[in-house]
Amino acid sequence: MTTVFMQAVDRRSADARAGGALQPIVAEQTEISDQGLPFTVRWLSSLAEKNTVQATMPGGPRDPDFNPFLSPEPALTVGPVGDHHLAILNKFPVCDRHLVLARRQFEEQRLPLDLHDFKALATIMSESGGLGFYNGGQEAGASQRHKHVQWIPSTPSNPGLHYLTQDLPQTRDPLATAVHPKLSARHVFVPALCEAVADVGESAASMHAAFGLACRSLDLKPDESGLLPACNMLVQDGWLLLVPRSREHAYEVSVNALSYGGSLYVRHPEQVEPIRSVGPLAVLALAGYATAPLQ
Repeated sequence: MTTVFMQAVDRRSADARAGGALQPIVAEQTEISDQGLPFTVRWLSSLAEKNTVQATMPGGPRDPDFNPFLSPEPALTVGPVGDHHLAILNKFPVCDRHLVLARRQFEEQRLPLDLHDFKALATIMSESGGLGFYNGGQEAGASQRHKHVQWIPSTPSNPGLHYLTQDLPQTRDPLATAVHPKLSARHVFVPALCEAVADVGESAASMHAAFGLACRSLDLKPDESGLLPACNMLVQDGWLLLVPRSREHAYEVSVNALSYGGSLYVRHPEQVEPIRSVGPLAVLALAGYATAPLQ
């Protein structure tokens, strides 16, 4: 069932695509299995276009004076989600309905996610499911400093957590943690009430508590400025995944949260074979930290 909000997303998307504000999605892909886990490597020509467009922006996408979320393009703006966030179409979407949920006032991207951030995700996920994710810092694949989380719908071809969560314990104690035996980068899974619930507040509180437990389990603490170490967060299928990040690029691939959702995105087709050679799990491991016992 398409909700009223998603109907607004679809109308805005159609208008933005027709007017050129939303860049068309053009992709070629290949499937790679690594230790029995399915990965998709996608070559998106829109990534090359993204480089061209961003090159014309003042100072580039990581210039602190450039902020596409403080005054977003009207053609890409869907509308408010709660009191603290604005839903914006991702100008360079990885799929249809790819949304950025940006803070309406500027905050640093690496400030810890708070209850308001998870309430924005819960507002959408409680009605439409999908994958919520966060690129916490440049090393984690974030191209903007303005605090935001993102959302994409659940479809068979979209990134998601099911390829990992299907191997996790079925009993979900809210105070428990889990790790995936084949994911060698430091990480933790925590149960979270993240979709198909009637109470948005309950879902938001569950995800926020899971994020806090994950940070404590991995000993991710804010620095003197209140900023967390770089990390990726994904939430779907009743689980929240948190991965600390050591670097953005691994084997010449820019790794972000969706990479841990089973999809690697490259700008050039010749980047596919190196990934096939080492295996996607090696790419994910190099972008993070070696596994260590949980605290």
